[in-house]
Amino acid sequence: QVRLVESGGGLVQAGGSLRLACIASGRTFDENPMGWFRQRPGKEREFVAAINWNGSRQVMADSVKGRCTISKDNAKNTMYLQMNTLKSEDTAVYYCAAARRVTAEVYLTTDEYDDWGQGTQVTVSA
Repeated sequence: QVRLVESGGGLVQAGGSLRLACIASGRTFDENPMGWFRQRPGKEREFVAAINWNGSRQVMADSVKGRCTISKDNAKNTMYLQMNTLKSEDTAVYYCAAARRVTAEVYLTTDEYDDWGQGTQVTVSA
């Protein structure tokens, strides 16, 4: 059974940093795209960042570009999201996602992903 488990969320002051991790079990994702999405209160789930199978291609949402980086350690079956200079509008539940298709592409939409974590809460206080 495939499981994605996020960690690293929490409460942080505006301007602070957090590093989210997503650990996969049940299968490897070393040939697959992975991504981060978030759902802010009262909003739909939205794209944050995506990475291709070996980390050579990364796409960041405009809202986090320049403040966040995505990375992937295939040896550990883990993906990361480093978030810096956090703002109150970054407050959300953050979800990691993985696609089962073997491809070098980067996926940006929720319907391209097959497996999802349960989410981790990030709260940024003003």
